[in-house]
Amino acid sequence: MIEELRARAGELGRSLGPGLLAEPDDEAGARTALAALAQAGLLAWSVPERDGGAAAQGLCAEYHVSARALCALRDELAYHSGLLDVMLVMQGLGSYPLALGGSARLRRDVLPDVAAGKSIAAFALTEPGAGSSLSDVATRAERRGDKWVLDGRKTFISNAGVAHFYTVLARTSGEVGESDGLSMFFVPDDAWGLDVEPFEVLAPHPIGDVVLKECTIPEEFLLGNLDQGLELALGTLARFRTSVAAAANGFARRALHEARTHLLARAQFGRPLARNQALRFDLAQMDVELRAAQLLVDEAATCVDTCQDATLEVARAKLFATEAAGRTCDRAVQMLGGLGVKRGTVVERLYRDVRALRIYEGTSEIQKLIIARELLD
Repeated sequence: MIEELRARAGELGRSLGPGLLAEPDDEAGARTALAALAQAGLLAWSVPERDGGAAAQGLCAEYHVSARALCALRDELAYHSGLLDVMLVMQGLGSYPLALGGSARLRRDVLPDVAAGKSIAAFALTEPGAGSSLSDVATRAERRGDKWVLDGRKTFISNAGVAHFYTVLARTSGEVGESDGLSMFFVPDDAWGLDVEPFEVLAPHPIGDVVLKECTIPEEFLLGNLDQGLELALGTLARFRTSVAAAANGFARRALHEARTHLLARAQFGRPLARNQALRFDLAQMDVELRAAQLLVDEAATCVDTCQDATLEVARAKLFATEAAGRTCDRAVQMLGGLGVKRGTVVERLYRDVRALRIYEGTSEIQKLIIARELLD
């Protein structure tokens, strides 16, 4: 199954990836990528089988997305296009709280369309004052009769402006700084009081602020139990975090390929760059770090899919793979010299694409804290 998925993702990446490297309009490029992923049947792997997704293998696979499948897909898609990668994973991140806590009716109405690419999902956790610490979420949700009314601002929300719905973490009781009292909500893009303010980031894709001003939704759009939204948020991150490491490996593999190709083709001072010992040492280091990262991802994804406590394994994989990929892409830029910083070249795009992976879904510093806690506490 895994090799078949890699092959399908590779075929899609080879056909579509070069065009997406040409810096398309964010929304147009995102919709093109999503449609292609849906046509190839790859979006189905972002949704559990029970809710219209692909039939995975393993313990509880009917109710969960497969970490191994996601990792295989993200590794291969990232090799060809960062936009293909991010559009795949956002379908899963944005919809998984719904799969975990949505009513049977809501799941039936929404998730099959997510798997088919007819509905675009977004995951709205981060706020101006709440990033790594979700207990600092200040967005409020108040029950008024048979409605929920949300007020607050979410920021750095991928798919903002193109999403058909947002899964939003909001405070339903307690004070800012308390981990209790948070709930998760399904918020359609046409909900009264919802507005989007797009902005640009280093590696272009649809992203922005989601502003909620007395945003009103039906009471049945509460996901899971009241005041237990943090569990849904952390459960989603636990399932998808390993795939961030896999995407990092895809970027690193492409950077290694581009660097090796350049060293073999380029001559300086009367001989190929591949004869330069310092560059050979760099290439060897890049290769070893990539292989180590791949093994850590395999270990973590297997633990997740067999429902083990994978906290330590996932943190190791996310930390090492994203940091190693950053070093690899940086070395590739250095090896290509001026071509490495020329706008629109593959290596220049990789350098921008890979940087955010050390930040989102848990920064490298947070992963170190997790690892140390698991080892010492």
